[in-house]
This record gives sequence, structure tokens and C-alpha cells, in this order.
Amino acid sequence: MGDMALIIIAVAVAVLVLFLVVLITKTMKTVDEVNRTIAIVTQDTDILLKQADTLMAKTNTLLDDVNSKIVTIDPLFTAVADLSESISKVNQSGNALAKRFKGKASNAGKATAVVTLGRGAGKFFSRKKSKA
Repeated sequence: MGDMALIIIAVAVAVLVLFLVVLITKTMKTVDEVNRTIAIVTQDTDILLKQADTLMAKTNTLLDDVNSKIVTIDPLFTAVADLSESISKVNQSGNALAKRFKGKASNAGKATAVVTLGRGAGKFFSRKKSKA
């Protein structure tokens, strides 16, 4: 009976060893595949980081260029704003002149209104020229 127990134990140990060898072999293949995957991911990450650095450098250069052009264009916008304000003042003056002469023209008729308007405009522009 003792020999039979030893044979059963020996067979069980052999089966266990065989199972462990298969398990270790599969585990080694899996670890090798994981190592290859990590190497590929590392290479791809390095490439992506280099491209991101290049992109950031180009973006910074572009941003500096845009900022310098904005500084160059800023006086243009200031001049346009000043011109707009001047045109608005001239328009207001023209409207005020037209209103003054409209009141005079309602009594005198259309022909007289044109003459009156012409005279008023002449006086207005002669005052502007003398001020300048």
C-alpha cells in the first residue's frame, strides 16, 4: 500500500509540474508581448511628444507674429475711430445747418430755400477755412 501511495504522489507531482511548466511558458509569452507593446507605446509617445514640442514652438512663433502685427495695426484703428468721430461731428453740423435753413425756407419757398442754403453753406465753409 505504501508503494501505491508513493506512485500516486509521484504522478500528482508530475502533473503539477507539467501544469506549472505550461503556465509559466504562457506567462512568459504574455510578458514578452507586454514588453513589446510597452516598447512600441514608448516609441509612439516619444514621437508624439516631439511633434507636440514642434507644434508648440510654431504656435508661439505665430502668436508672436500676430501680436507684433496687432501693435502695428492698432494706430490704424485709432485713426479710423478718430475719423469716424470727425465725420459724425461734420454730419451733426450739417444737420443743424439744414434745420436752421429749413425753418427759414418754409416761409420763403423752395427757390429761396436753395439760395439761402447756398449762402449759409458758403458762410459755414468760409468760417471753417478761416479757423484752419
